[in-house]
Amino acid sequence: MTAYSGSSTDPIVRNDGTADDSATSPAKAPETSSSPSPDTSGRGHGRGLVGRPLALSPSRAADFKQCPLLYRYRAIDRFPETPTQAQTRGTVVHAALENLFDLPAELRTRESAEFLVEGAWAAMCEADPSLGAILDGDDDKFVEKAIKLIGNYYRLENPTAFTPESVEEHVEIESDDVLMRGFIDRIDVAPTGEIRIVDYKTGRAPGEGYEAKALFQMKFYALAILRIRGVVPHRLQLMYLSDGQVLSYTPDHDELERFGRTLSAIWQAIREAVASGDFRPRRSALCRMCEHKSRCPEFGGEIPEYPGPPPGFVA
Repeated sequence: MTAYSGSSTDPIVRNDGTADDSATSPAKAPETSSSPSPDTSGRGHGRGLVGRPLALSPSRAADFKQCPLLYRYRAIDRFPETPTQAQTRGTVVHAALENLFDLPAELRTRESAEFLVEGAWAAMCEADPSLGAILDGDDDKFVEKAIKLIGNYYRLENPTAFTPESVEEHVEIESDDVLMRGFIDRIDVAPTGEIRIVDYKTGRAPGEGYEAKALFQMKFYALAILRIRGVVPHRLQLMYLSDGQVLSYTPDHDELERFGRTLSAIWQAIREAVASGDFRPRRSALCRMCEHKSRCPEFGGEIPEYPGPPPGFVA
C-alpha cells in the first residue's frame, strides 16, 4: 500500500501536522552529495541566471499575472529589491533544510538543523555584510525565529526516517513552446514508485479559498515532472512552517495538461510584451508592498526607458 494519500475528488487536504514517518520516502543508505553549496545571495533573486535565456518560472509567472510592469522590472530591468526580514529568514531556513539532507540520516537531528541555521546565516552575512542592516541589530532574535520554524518542521516529519531522492532540484525544460525553469525544494519517491513534490513555506497557510494560488507553483513543478519523467506526481505537498499546517493535493493527468495550456497562454503574453515593450501596470492591494512605486504611473511615477528584450530573445 502506498504511503501517500489524497484524492482529486477531495482535492486539498489540510493537516495541522504531527510527525508521521510512514508518509515519507524509505530510508536509504547515505550518499555523498554532489550538490553545489546553497546560494547565499538571496533565494529567489536570480540564482546566478543573469544572461541565460528568458524562461518562465513560478515566481515570474505570478509576477506577470499580478502586474506586467512588475514582471518587467524584475525579469528584464532586474532592478534590485531590498529583502525583508521574512524573506531573508526563509532563505536561511531553506538553506538549513537543504544542508540537513546532505547529512547521514542518523545525524539529521533537530540539534543539527539548528546548528545549520546558524551556519547558513553566518555564511549569508559573510557573503553580503549589508544583510545585517535589515535586522536593526537584533541578530539573536532573527536566528531565534528561524530556529522556531525548524522546530515546527520537526513536528511535521522526522527527517532521520527517510532520504529524499533529491533536494533543490533544478528543472529546465522546453514544454509546449514554453521554456520552464525552477528549483524544487524536495522530491520524495515511495517504495512503490509514487512521487511526492514537497515545498517549504516559512509563512502561514493560506485561508480557505486561497489554496489555488498557493498550488500554482506546485502544479508548475508537477507538469515539469510529467514532461521529464512521463509520470504524474502522486502528491503535491506544501509545508507551512509558521503555523505547522500541511496542504496536500493529488493532481491528475488531464488537469496538468490543462495547466500546461494556461502556462502557454501566459508565456505567449509575456513574449508579446517583451517584444513590444508594452508592460502595463495593474493596480491591486498587493501594490502596498511594491518597491517600484517611484517607477509606476499608478502612483505618480515615470516608467524608465525600456532597455529592450534580453540577449538571445527571439520574438
